[in-house]
Amino acid sequence: MSAAMDTESTYSGYSHYSGHSKKAHRQGRDRHKSPRSKDGSRSEKSVTIQTPPAEPLLGNDASRAEEGQDDNWGETTTAITGTSEHSISQEDIARISKDLEDSVGLDCKRYLGLTVAAVLGLLVFLTPIAFILLPQILWRDDLEPCGTVCEGLFISVAFKLLILLIGTWALFFRQPKADLPRVFVFRALLLVLIFLFVFSYWLFYGVRILDSKDTNYQGIVQYAVSLVDALLFIHYLAIVLLELRQLQPMFTVKVVRSTDGEARYYSLGHLSIQRAALVVLENYYRDFTVYNPALLTASKSRAAKHMAGLKVYNVDGPGNNASGQSRAMIAAAARRRDSSHNELYYEEADHERRVKKRRARLVVAVEEAFTHIKRLQAEEQQKAPGEMMDPREAAQAIFPSMARALQKYLRTTRQQQYHSMESILQHLSFCITNNMTPKAFLERYLNPGPTLQYDRDRWFSKQWTLVSEEAVTSGLQDGVVFVLKCLDFSLVVNVKKIPFIKLSEEFIDPKSHKFVLRLQSETSV
Repeated sequence: MSAAMDTESTYSGYSHYSGHSKKAHRQGRDRHKSPRSKDGSRSEKSVTIQTPPAEPLLGNDASRAEEGQDDNWGETTTAITGTSEHSISQEDIARISKDLEDSVGLDCKRYLGLTVAAVLGLLVFLTPIAFILLPQILWRDDLEPCGTVCEGLFISVAFKLLILLIGTWALFFRQPKADLPRVFVFRALLLVLIFLFVFSYWLFYGVRILDSKDTNYQGIVQYAVSLVDALLFIHYLAIVLLELRQLQPMFTVKVVRSTDGEARYYSLGHLSIQRAALVVLENYYRDFTVYNPALLTASKSRAAKHMAGLKVYNVDGPGNNASGQSRAMIAAAARRRDSSHNELYYEEADHERRVKKRRARLVVAVEEAFTHIKRLQAEEQQKAPGEMMDPREAAQAIFPSMARALQKYLRTTRQQQYHSMESILQHLSFCITNNMTPKAFLERYLNPGPTLQYDRDRWFSKQWTLVSEEAVTSGLQDGVVFVLKCLDFSLVVNVKKIPFIKLSEEFIDPKSHKFVLRLQSETSV
């Protein structure tokens, strides 16, 4: 019980460690004393003000604590939990209010488009029925009798309208995947074409049939059948323009994430820039590993430390005899810069060693926990059916034995902000319910997964901005570059056209593969 409480307190927030805070306090006290030199010179006049780097809000505390952690940090530190995770400024408030206004405008535009499409679709389906019913209502006594052919046309109209209704539902009535900045050109053209088509049919119907009160009812029904046939052909045209045209690959796009340089390649067909951006984002959430800003803090701090070693200040002016000292400082800084690759090498080697060690500890702990749960399941089978353990209770029972090793590994690999204790318990109970192995349970934590694997509040990228020099409704072309920006990073997309491939054939004579094997009459036995 105590182990479970310790684990819950550890996962309840971002931790600050007292041992490191004391060390930071002593360093800060020494830093305030450092401007005073031993010889009483005027070095205290040299003040350097550095603005804090623009790093992500999450993962900073964990990365700073990781630099000075040892393997026994759990026994020598005190965990203090808090409720604040993010800070917000006036610029953030203004940006949030602007995003809310934009979202309201997008919702209005989306509902307006859906309303127009629904009204037009209702008009399309009611028009053939109205063509058939209006003569029966207005001048029924003057109509010629409907024969067998006319009654057969009723069945034809009914089934064609049913087919058209199902095809329209399958093609157009889908849940929208995204809000695009501009209208879909082909869909708008189809709506305009359908409107003009139905309007022209109504105009002809009003002038030639309603005004003259045509008595040839079979001809009126045949006119309604021709309308339904034309609507079916327009639906076929919509399938070609909206679905089939983009299937053949014509372009290859390279997508690069601006922060860590991770890249993927995709093949696209004839698409507009905004629809190509939508396809790229759909593949991004599936193929790219989740964006982890904590992995970038180490490289940023290392680069800042090396750049700080190159700063030299001459406070006393050019007339002083400190030129030799300045040259010595420049030479020392150059030597330090030349040896930076050694520091990087040993730092990465030490990090890999710690990751491998904590990974081995985690694997052993999880295997022992799953062995324990199998033993518990064997014991529960011997009990009464009413005393069987729930998978959630089993997960809570074995979780404390692996919690410490799992937390250490997640902190070392800087993944702790993506896995809460509740999500780990849910995944563990899921693995127990489906009788999964320890390797299946560890797969989520040993290797960073795609963005869709994590909760939506961990994505760091929900709203995107498309930046393009070309119009977003124009089609893809060779050499087009556009950028998809979110709050913390951006995706740079470079479009290249697939080259024309000329394939030739070379004929090989079948007789060229034949050969003759001649054996000598005298052979050694």
